[in-house]
Amino acid sequence: MHVHLIDGTYELFRAFFGAPPATSPAGAEVGATRGLLRSFIALLKTPGVTHVACAFDHVIESFRNDLFVGYKTGEGLDPLLTSQFELAERATRALGIVVWPMIEFECDDALATAALRFADDPRVQSVVIASPDKDLCQCVRGERVVCWDRLRGKICDEPGVVAKFGVSPRSIPDLLALVGDSADGIPGVPRWGMKSAGAVLARFGSVEAIPDRAADWGFPLRGAEALAATLREHRGVLELYKRLATLRSDVPLAESLDDLEWRGADRSSLTALAAELGDEELLERAPRFLEQGE
Repeated sequence: MHVHLIDGTYELFRAFFGAPPATSPAGAEVGATRGLLRSFIALLKTPGVTHVACAFDHVIESFRNDLFVGYKTGEGLDPLLTSQFELAERATRALGIVVWPMIEFECDDALATAALRFADDPRVQSVVIASPDKDLCQCVRGERVVCWDRLRGKICDEPGVVAKFGVSPRSIPDLLALVGDSADGIPGVPRWGMKSAGAVLARFGSVEAIPDRAADWGFPLRGAEALAATLREHRGVLELYKRLATLRSDVPLAESLDDLEWRGADRSSLTALAAELGDEELLERAPRFLEQGE
């Protein structure tokens, strides 16, 4: 079997900026949730999609905000988007998909935890993380755990991570610590870019293993002396940046692999949701419904 783990936060943001706005009978904006449902229904109709779970950032802030004041927050997000966070979770549950709403941890931490857990089950052929987020590339393991960009139809396995970033999946947190990640508020180290960080990490594997002196790197690199100087100056914060970029694999997820099997939408919940959204065609689009007693 293939286990599909969905980045619900990404999907909701994508729907908000890509789907047309829509107003519910009660006057609330629900366009993103409608778009999310259409996307998930299309996924559930895809052959081979049998075991599915979806993680959401129930709130944007997490334990990482306690570690670093500059880490991303929900400040500046459109209220028309944030008002649909809880609605999107309910809508996903109504489709019969297991939902993990994250508060202390982040959505990506839940996906990383699930990927590690279910990839070791002998019944699982592959774990497919449905997200283009580069952070999640650190979860990739050969062809057993891969990332899937649904919008572009691209699968990224371990050779794909190396081809794209110049480093193996295990070095992705080190790469992000060096170059920074503006989406998450990680500043990175001045002068370091993807090309230079990839070249150095391809040789040493981790930021801790990079020698302080460029002369000890063992290969020519443009601007090496300046890069080494900024590296030395920022050694004290690199450990923190790497910790911020490293996904957790200890999120307390209650569900087993069997719990992730998709058996159908909940008819009563989806009926109520269709009325709330003002979407009369929602029930007709559902692939199938749970049998009574399931």
